[in-house]
Amino acid sequence: MRYFIVDDDRASRVMLKQIIEDSGLGTVIGEACNGEDAIPQILMTQPEFVLIDLLMPKLDGIATVEQLMQNRFEGLFIMISQVVNKEMVGEAYEKGIEFFIHKPINRIEVENVLKKTTEQFRLKNSLLVIRQSLTNIELSEQKAHKATARDHIQSILNDMGIVGEIGSEDIVAIIETLLAHQHKIAPLPPLKELYEEIAAITKTTPDEILKESKAIEQRIRRTILAAMINLANLGVVDYTNSEFEYYAPRYFDFKEIRQLMTQIEDHKNRKAKVNIKKFIQVLYSDILTKVN
Repeated sequence: MRYFIVDDDRASRVMLKQIIEDSGLGTVIGEACNGEDAIPQILMTQPEFVLIDLLMPKLDGIATVEQLMQNRFEGLFIMISQVVNKEMVGEAYEKGIEFFIHKPINRIEVENVLKKTTEQFRLKNSLLVIRQSLTNIELSEQKAHKATARDHIQSILNDMGIVGEIGSEDIVAIIETLLAHQHKIAPLPPLKELYEEIAAITKTTPDEILKESKAIEQRIRRTILAAMINLANLGVVDYTNSEFEYYAPRYFDFKEIRQLMTQIEDHKNRKAKVNIKKFIQVLYSDILTKVN
């Protein structure tokens, strides 16, 4: 398991890291002394567990957890604190904290808490696998009937593990727009024009459309990066995986996928260049072959 520690007390960070690694519970892949510094690192590295201090300068533990959850971080949180105020503890649990570790830090308590959260994480993953299997069954049943373009698009996005990402709806909207205008496979119109056309569905003024089109681009970029990371993880586990073999070299720059695989194996930050144009071009091409 991979852990990220957020605590303004360096001694606490050192002690927690030593307990985790000496006990064979996992690896500490990052540290930060406050919430502001921690958020971008956690979203990039996606650890399974975040150990976070309740009271910190700049951004406290609860506010940090809220921002991470708003950004769709799915790891588990363990709060570290000397505070025994029942109201603050109750608020922390309401925000998504799984367990508390009390200061001063005690090795036995830390080991027991982390073992429990590991069991909880594995159970959560098992439920996700079951849910994914049910989703795949539903998609297969849909394919038995005449599928719509949206069905085909969502099936492909589901294969890449991004059908639930916020930017997936923007991707669907772009492909449906291209189909509606009966664009040829190449050349496609500039992405900026597509973003603005989609933005104009819900926005009216030029400033609103411009702002929304930029937001659409960012949502799509994050969603495609999530697909790249998902496929890279598949490649690390099984290089012959059918989804990896088909999508990784076809929809993306494969050298970027290979770079992500190396970063995953070395427990480094996951960074890659996202080629939105190639992704949209290939997806649209695939959908045309399915609906025509």
